[in-house]
This record gives sequence, structure tokens and C-alpha cells, in this order.
Amino acid sequence: MSDSKELGLSSRMAKFNPFKTKSRPDDDDEDQGQAIDSNTVAGGGHSAFLLDITQHQRHVRVSESLRAFLAHEGIVSLHDSEALCALLDRPIVTPPAHVIDRSHPLPEYFISSSHNTYLMAHQLFGTSSAGAYETTLRAGARCIEIDAWDNPDNRHEPKVTHGYTLVSNIPFREVCQTIRDAVDREAAEVVGYSPTPILVSLENHCDRDGQLRLVQIMKEVWEDRLLSLPARDQQAGEPVRLCGLGAKIAVIVEYHLPDEEDNSDSSSSSSSSSDSEEEKQARKEYKAKKRATPPPIIIPELAELGVYGQSVKPRDTSWYTDGKIKDGPPEHHLINISESGLAPHAAEHAAEIAQHNARYLMRIFPKGTRISSRNLSPVPFWAVGAQICALNWQTFSASMQLNDALFAGTAGYVLKPASLRAGGCGIPASGARRKSLSLRVIGATDLPLPPGRETDSLKPYLTCTLVQPGSGTELIKVKRKTAAYHQRKLLNLPFLMALGVGGENSAVTDPIWEETLEWEFDDDELVFLRMFVKSDDSFASNPILAVTAVRVLYLQSGWRFVRMLDLKGHETACSVLVNCEVREL
Repeated sequence: MSDSKELGLSSRMAKFNPFKTKSRPDDDDEDQGQAIDSNTVAGGGHSAFLLDITQHQRHVRVSESLRAFLAHEGIVSLHDSEALCALLDRPIVTPPAHVIDRSHPLPEYFISSSHNTYLMAHQLFGTSSAGAYETTLRAGARCIEIDAWDNPDNRHEPKVTHGYTLVSNIPFREVCQTIRDAVDREAAEVVGYSPTPILVSLENHCDRDGQLRLVQIMKEVWEDRLLSLPARDQQAGEPVRLCGLGAKIAVIVEYHLPDEEDNSDSSSSSSSSSDSEEEKQARKEYKAKKRATPPPIIIPELAELGVYGQSVKPRDTSWYTDGKIKDGPPEHHLINISESGLAPHAAEHAAEIAQHNARYLMRIFPKGTRISSRNLSPVPFWAVGAQICALNWQTFSASMQLNDALFAGTAGYVLKPASLRAGGCGIPASGARRKSLSLRVIGATDLPLPPGRETDSLKPYLTCTLVQPGSGTELIKVKRKTAAYHQRKLLNLPFLMALGVGGENSAVTDPIWEETLEWEFDDDELVFLRMFVKSDDSFASNPILAVTAVRVLYLQSGWRFVRMLDLKGHETACSVLVNCEVREL
């Protein structure tokens, strides 16, 4: 045996440990993501445009076995490259026209949204970067967050940071310039969509002089891009329509209630048992400092910029029981509440909350224990009409994959289901019709190899989870999966036998499954399908090789190549051939 073969065998044997167990359930692995970067295309829905544009430029390949299948089924003849390219061009999802119609009032849309946009990683120890705004906006975010603070080193230039923590800071002006440049780039380089407004959720911690500087800098840098007056076509007493905002930058400004206490959950949540001692101590100090600091008084010049968004942290339930907030802003209030702050009300009062959200904006932000930038699950909050589910965009996690699915092929605004809009009942119609989803899975081409893995160590399979809202903040998940593909297992598939393709089965990176996965579900517009190609590794967690998520409402029937992403939200060369069918039962 050669030295290289001995080394390969030793490497594989070193990975074999009969006493090793999984450190966590395999489902938990599917909630994880990897750090996004400037090459990330997914997260906010723009990947649907970018993948369509670049797939031929990246020379997407179709394996010989899949070509044989298409020829055997009479879909594309074996050597018809033009027809094959046309099939590759078919999108797996296409939003219906009404979903991207911009003629409705702003509160009737879901909005692709980011939390603590400036942070690159950890919420207490991470790095702040103006470049994070560019990355997030490019991927499709339409609501971003800025935490503004006075700068003791230069009173004329406020800073952006996560206060009371060890997070680094960046100049407020630099953040505004980055946002301005992103707006200008969108206007100049629009591909597949026309720009929509950017909402800036401004969390102010500046004194009066600092706030005045914030206003001056925003007006100076953003100029006429800044929305500073109501839209001209707005009807008196009515919410502004999305089309009336154009591609402006609209600021959401805090409105503090009299004798307001901090109930943001960031200051009241307890530590997780998995936190390190350093994290627990940092959280304790963060709580104490924040609790000791009263909310600043918002100066009129800054308040005036909150033309369509006055952000209020509610102190009771009057906002959904009475439809108004005592001592609140006269109009355009926005309920700003943490996921755990809303959770106790979401099940019993779902209809009332949704009816409130049909006319007013709501922003949901992660609970305080999510200091490592883990994410809330947005689907249950979308189900009660919350427009702004502020997600941590630091990793391409399960929540970000679902966010990408909801906003796929849109400009970051998606019209809510009719039951969640003005005049709706607030909940899906009782006795909803049942539907079925059938996914015939043939195979994949060019699976990406994890670092340090050899090709013949993989046993790829496709696993898919149907996700939809349950009661309150629960999710209903139903999983189906194919068998694992073994290259050396003889495949007596008709299309391979008939055409005599290859003699030997496809490579492990070009697996063939030829299976049908099926689901039944209640008819609901907020149903999603998460798809993973994984490797069936014995005695270990099964690594994810590629991933994508789709909103079932957008699924296109018939034969499609599904373009897959990696866990950073990057485009890959991998595609999976499927046939989709959704029908009523």
C-alpha cells in the first residue's frame, strides 16, 4: 500500500470513534449558521435576483446522471444544451404579483429587518462596523438599526455602539454615509426590482446637544434622500401607502411615555446556563448601568423626523385592547417590544394583536439572553402581523433562511395575507382547507465538500422540514428525508439502465436519490420549506453541505433546479433537481 493511501486510511480511521455520541439533536444543527460577510447574497430575499443573474456566468453544471434522467423522461434530450439552459433558468419561486404590489398602506407589509445592524458578532464583546450596513442592505434589509451615543472625545461627532458593553464604536456620520452610498448604488444599479424605502430604527442615547448633532448630520449627509415631511398623496388620518414613500430614508424615532421604566427585556432577562462567567458578569454590569440611566428626553427637532414612526415600548395592554396608547403619540405609533414581552399575549390575544398591527407598525426585537447573536423565530410573530421582526444578521441561521424565503424575489416589502390586513379578522379563517405538497427529488450536482473531508467519506441525503406557525410562539415542523446515497451501492434505475450512463454510479458529489417526499398541511400563507443536503455520518452530527428555504406560496410547479447556498449565505455551484406540486385536498 502506498504512503498516500495509508495516510488516507489512517485519517478516516481517526475519525471513527464508536464511543462518540451526538452532542445535541440533529435538528439543532439545522438551526445553526455561519458568519455572513461581504460575499453573502442571502438573508433578505435578494439572492433570488442574484442567483438568476449569475447562474450561467458561474457555469452551473448538470451531472451526466441527471441529464440521462431528463432525457429518459422526455423533458430535455440528452444533447440539447439550449433546452437545458432554459430549464436551469426556471425559478423555483416566484412571488405572486399581489404580494409585491406597493399600493397598500405601509402597516400592511412585512418588512425585511435587522437588529443592531452595526454589530459583526457578539452583542456584548463584538466589533462595530459601518460595512455591516452595506452588507445587510445589499442582501435586502429594509429596516436597519442605529444605536447613537454621545462621543466624549468629540462632542460634535456622535458614535454608534452597543452601550454599557465592550463593543467597539464607529462614527455616526460614517454610518450615515454608508447608508447614503447604498441608496445611491441601488438607484444606479437596480437589477430585477425598483428600490423601496429604508427605515432607520434610531435608538437615541444622546443628550440634547448630541441629538441636535444627529439631526444635523442626517440632513447634511442624506440631503433630499431623507424623508422629513409627510408624503404629498397621503389622505388625512390614513396611513401612508408604500408607494408614497418612494426610495426615501425614513427615520423611526423613540417616543418615551411619562415616567417610563425600562422594560426592554435586555435589562431584565436572566443569564443562560450556557453563558461563560465572563458573559454573565458582562450582562450583570450591562443591566446595572442601563437600569441606572433614565431615558433621554427627545428634542423636537429629532421627534419631527419620525414622520411615520414614533417608537413606543408599551407599559400595559391598552394598545391592543383599546386600540390606543395612553399618553402616547397622537399618530403613527410603533409598538417596540421584545419577543419575550409579546409572547405571553400572542396565543390568547392573537386576533386583537393582529388587528392592531393591520393599522399600526410593530417591531419585535430579540430577548436579552441572545447575547451571542442567536435569533428569534420570526414566523410566529409574522403570524400576528408584526411587520418588523428585527433579526441578528451576523450569521445565516435558520431565522435568516426563513427571512430570505419570505422576501425572495421582492424588494424587501411583502404584502401580508388578507386576514392580517385592514378589514381582516386577524387570524386565518377557521376550517381552513387542507393542502398537500409533493416534492419528487431526483438528485444533485456538485455538492460542496466540507473543509478537511474526503469525497468518499460522504453519504449525502436530502432532508426537508415544513415549517408553519402554531399556537402563540410555537412552530409546527414536519420533516421528511431521502435515504443516504452510497456511490458503491448499485442503482438499477430505469433511466440509467436504458441509456447506459457511466457504467459506474454517479460520484458522491453528484448523488441520485429518486424519491418523493410528501406533506399535508392547513392552508396558510406562512408555510415554509427548509431544504438541506447533509451527510449521514455515523457517531457524529450530520454536517450540512448546502441549504435553501422557500415560501410554499411562491413555489413553482413542475421540474426545477433548486440553487443551493452554503451556511454563510453564499452562492454555490450546487443544484438539486426536483418536481414540485402543491394541490388542495
